[in-house]
Amino acid sequence: MKRAAVLGSPIAHSLSPALHRAAYAALDLDWTYEAIEVQESELQAFLEQLDDTWAGLSLTMPLKEVAIGLCTEVDSTALTIRSVNTLLPTEAGWLGTNTDVTGIVRSLEEIGLQSRLPSALILGAGATARSAIAALAQMQVQTLGLTARRPEQVAELIQLAQSFDIAATAVDWLPRPESLDVALVISSLPGDAGASWAQVAGTTSAALLDVAYHPWPTPLAAAWPNARIASGRSMLLWQAVEQVQLMTGRHAPVDAMRAALN
Repeated sequence: MKRAAVLGSPIAHSLSPALHRAAYAALDLDWTYEAIEVQESELQAFLEQLDDTWAGLSLTMPLKEVAIGLCTEVDSTALTIRSVNTLLPTEAGWLGTNTDVTGIVRSLEEIGLQSRLPSALILGAGATARSAIAALAQMQVQTLGLTARRPEQVAELIQLAQSFDIAATAVDWLPRPESLDVALVISSLPGDAGASWAQVAGTTSAALLDVAYHPWPTPLAAAWPNARIASGRSMLLWQAVEQVQLMTGRHAPVDAMRAALN
């Protein structure tokens, strides 16, 4: 029997246990998966007491950055975006990686978006926004607008985008209809924080990925005039699919995981 878990704080609301347990059942694996409350200051001690029955860990906020310093190895993308959401045990310690990037890419592919996107806009500047930049780099976005409440956060994101060879510019946080004149909008804002942007959605032809998923729809998704909309549930599903494959070494049962999520 192997063990896995999702760590973070708060963690009671997490849907990861439902996704991973459904995968284990479909794969006929006698594994367990728990949700465990862990603060930043507690992560190192928690990792140090784990034994070799552990197959991996999922990380949510506020642990995605602090985990980097506790890994013996971090893959290049996770290191660049300063966000680790998956820990895998190795002989030397822990390997840190990020499956949120894949989750975003697969979510966008599900609503019909393909590589070489002409333009995109990201709302917000946290860890998910950084993952979104890496995802858009994979999809070869041509131009990228970035907007957040604090200009210094936008400046950091512009530098990150440029490290992926993306032409990025700052967009005024004050919502304007012309700011949505892009092929794709990704909102990394929590819950109703995107409500002001909903007021200017108008008749935009952009696709939307709103990473929030509870409650759904968000004010932004509810006001969005284009039918091509992906939610954070889709992102959550696909990042968990990759985690299951990394932890078990087997093909993840997507249909079973999607049914559990729904």
